[in-house]
Amino acid sequence: MPAIYNGMPSSQMGDLAWRKSRHSNPNGNCVELAALPGGDVAVRNSRHPTGPMLVYSRGDLAAFLRSAKEGDFDDLILD
Repeated sequence: MPAIYNGMPSSQMGDLAWRKSRHSNPNGNCVELAALPGGDVAVRNSRHPTGPMLVYSRGDLAAFLRSAKEGDFDDLILD
């Protein structure tokens, strides 16, 4: 297993179980997530499956999702 770092090509990770939301755009414009060995979570652009991935700890991802659910980022999408 290679050393895992932010920005590494997801193709270097071999067969990860990538998944996306059931609410994803049917045109493929979405993000995909995969559990990594050691407990971190990788995120990639579904349109570029061999492209770079970002790596987050479970705690960091949980904090982001909690903030998104609470509306902390709504101002970024509202007109």
